[in-house]
Amino acid sequence: MTTSRLAALERAEPSLVPLARRLLDLAESGLPSMLLPGGEAFAFTMAGTRAPDGSWRLRRRGISTRYAAITALGVRFLPEDRQRAVLAGRTAQEFTGLLVEALPSVTGLGDAALIAWAAADTGHPKLSDALARLDALDDRTRPQNTVEAAWVLSALAAARDTADVERPLAAARDRLLRSRTGGSPLFPHATGPGLLPWYRAHVSCFADQTYPLQALARAHATGPGDAEALAAADACAARICALQGEGGQWWWHYDARTGGVVEGYPVYSVHQHAMAPTALFDLAEAGGADHGAAVREGLRWMTEVPELAGHPAVREPLILDGLGVTWRKVYRGDPRKAVRAVRGLATRAVPGLRLAPLDRVYRPLSVDRECRPYELGWMLHAWLGGRT
Repeated sequence: MTTSRLAALERAEPSLVPLARRLLDLAESGLPSMLLPGGEAFAFTMAGTRAPDGSWRLRRRGISTRYAAITALGVRFLPEDRQRAVLAGRTAQEFTGLLVEALPSVTGLGDAALIAWAAADTGHPKLSDALARLDALDDRTRPQNTVEAAWVLSALAAARDTADVERPLAAARDRLLRSRTGGSPLFPHATGPGLLPWYRAHVSCFADQTYPLQALARAHATGPGDAEALAAADACAARICALQGEGGQWWWHYDARTGGVVEGYPVYSVHQHAMAPTALFDLAEAGGADHGAAVREGLRWMTEVPELAGHPAVREPLILDGLGVTWRKVYRGDPRKAVRAVRGLATRAVPGLRLAPLDRVYRPLSVDRECRPYELGWMLHAWLGGRT
């Protein structure tokens, strides 16, 4: 399948097209093994363990409603026969129907938002039920996790062509815009005070940036136009792209007050091949800035992995085609995530303080050998999606 996004990649940097197609093939081959028996739910993760002969074995662990919804959002872009091949005989719409039917037992705002988003995008006839459950769970008088608040806005933006969602959409849009601190272009981890302890209230993550900028861009694109929302999305995207690492790394923790990096690691594969692309593509297609060069730098990291390249003893591929997985992240291996904790405390007191010796003591030479369904779902969404 050729999409406008793959075609744009081929025009800009043809050498990366085989990598993008390789990852898309991997997503299709890997997702079926992440389905739980019965084909009605997805595992939380696939964990890899190495056998004595050097081969890898994968085991499903846990169950995740939100990962199932994200998978449906990505799989819907495949032709119907390939949707059925991935989803144990179901189309993305039919699989979403299982999630909609289970909504009465769903208590998480983020899960409900993603199910409503999938119901809207797949054209499910019970979208109204999904929106009703989302509205019941969204307490607008209390702060919410920024990622979940962004998913609410994306879901409502997806539904606005077929349902009257303008009032809750405006509230969801305003909640995101109000959450920012001072003049910083970045978003915090929560939309208001009270959810986080004081010593890390300033720390936000990469997901806290990509999902809001994507949601605001989609809100602008699906309605009569929203210059303020698009400008906020543009500013956030410009900042994370300016902070991108020399090797294409999308860093993990930011200071939402200053717009700086608190701690770069881990670097997550899903950020490189899926989350940054899907958000930045949506922004460009909504009329915002084109950050295609940053997307391509991030994608290239998947095979070059500069953190491991200079250390032959620890170097290993992050893409395992035969297993249908991409290993989850490259990280420092510090005990109890000590570097992040120390830098979080340090930047609370002195914004921008780096404590450089930590980089020499705890080097990012460890690989987390897991892969989660949402990583492959967002990959399909990033490279096969797009608004016309």
